[in-house]
Amino acid sequence: MFFCMSDIKLSPKDLKQISSLGLTKQDVLHQISNYKAGFPAVVLDSPATVENKGILRFSKEEEDFYISYYEEHSVNKNILKFVPASGAATRMFKDLYVFTSVYNGIPSTIAKDFPEVKVFLDNINRFAFYDDLKRVMAKTGSSVDDYMSRADYPSVINYLLGRQYLGYGLLPKALLMFHKYEVGARTSLAEHFTEAYRYARSKDSAAYLHFTVSPEHRRKFLNEIRNIRKYYSSFSDIDFHVRLSEQKHYTDIIAVDEYNNPVRNDDGSLIFRPGGHGALIENLGDCKGDIIFIKNIDNVVPDNPLLDKQTITVRYKKLLGGLLLNLQEKVFRMIHTLQQRPSENDLKEIEDYMQKNLCIDLSRELSVSSFEKRVELLIMKLNRPIRVCGMVKNQGEPGGGPFWVVNGDGTKSLQIVETSQINRKNPEQEKILSAATHFNPVDLVCGIRTHSGRYFNLSNYVDHTTGFITKKTVGATIVKSQELPGLWNGAMADWITVFVEVPLQTFNPVKTINDLLRKEHFID
Repeated sequence: MFFCMSDIKLSPKDLKQISSLGLTKQDVLHQISNYKAGFPAVVLDSPATVENKGILRFSKEEEDFYISYYEEHSVNKNILKFVPASGAATRMFKDLYVFTSVYNGIPSTIAKDFPEVKVFLDNINRFAFYDDLKRVMAKTGSSVDDYMSRADYPSVINYLLGRQYLGYGLLPKALLMFHKYEVGARTSLAEHFTEAYRYARSKDSAAYLHFTVSPEHRRKFLNEIRNIRKYYSSFSDIDFHVRLSEQKHYTDIIAVDEYNNPVRNDDGSLIFRPGGHGALIENLGDCKGDIIFIKNIDNVVPDNPLLDKQTITVRYKKLLGGLLLNLQEKVFRMIHTLQQRPSENDLKEIEDYMQKNLCIDLSRELSVSSFEKRVELLIMKLNRPIRVCGMVKNQGEPGGGPFWVVNGDGTKSLQIVETSQINRKNPEQEKILSAATHFNPVDLVCGIRTHSGRYFNLSNYVDHTTGFITKKTVGATIVKSQELPGLWNGAMADWITVFVEVPLQTFNPVKTINDLLRKEHFID
């Protein structure tokens, strides 16, 4: 017996598998309809810039005000640091993998054919993982110097990436040694603890951190967290409360072929794939906190006791946090006013503040003639989660940026948009994209409590019309997979959004292995 979902046939075994993931057949039908229809391109109105008030730029005095505001008003707040950390580091080593597959044994060709690999090999002893690499090679009776002297570079790389050795090619970035210190090396995971110690301690003087992980790496994360806690306990009484979570299976999405028919494993079971980092809005929604800092796992610098490179990071984290708390206080006060028989003058003042300071387009609300309806609509517009996002000047980095976007109802809103969401065949859209002045470094501070102290249901503020469809070839079959609206893109589309310019020095990502050779990642 089979059940028909449109033109898709599913057996009782299929439906049982779907149910085991927490999905329904209607969910899967909707996913398949998205494959068929595709996702509409985001319509850009203009880049968000300092000049058009889409991005705030503060003076030194204003910065100091918000930093002081954070230090004063965060004392009695529950603060959480949320770090997506489940992604594998495979792409960091792309050049090394390609090199080992085609290297012809002639060293003189490397500089010309593989310049990035040449840089890696010439500086291998400068990486924080070098001592670990030497130790794992010594266990087999070999050494880095021996292999390097024989120009057997693929073997050295295999010791670094191979499963039976250091296994860096299989680990998430969180568990890679990023920075070298006199007393040893630190993973990027450990550096996030250091940051939390500096700016994200809660009212009980503890630091709360939440990392999203993949199930196969959970045990390794727990071991590393145990080592980090042991290190801090040697000189500090701070208590780190750490929670690990995984993407929820009910956010998984069915994979289909080029004709949008479900793809199956050899045993006949349906293939489901994780819904991408947009699925993490569910994990974020489970978090409890007054202030939630979100930052990518690879955007860290060493904690240098002399040069103190983390100082600028700490300064601007506090700035963003202070602005969030200040805006949140004003939003809560406006909601209270609207609920207490406001006057016409109250409404005009609130509408003016919303448009000028919160970048909320009220063109539709202002056309409503009923006073009571205006009040209702303003409360609805204000009663939303708030995010304050740091933006750096565009340096040609790939990825998303801040834009004014045209919504489905014709209004405009501030959004972080990925280039893959834009119709680049449209000359006008391409022109707007090219005019962007800033880049999204994933530097967010979020407020997810309501004015009454409850937590928002974050799934109510997702733009489900956004998403991504990707293709890859498996054998002779084209397999399509789908990603949910990105965590800081469509998943936060209906939040109150404020963009702030922050210095480029706060953005130090590690996308390739050689990024760890930048001066920002050394303590001297």
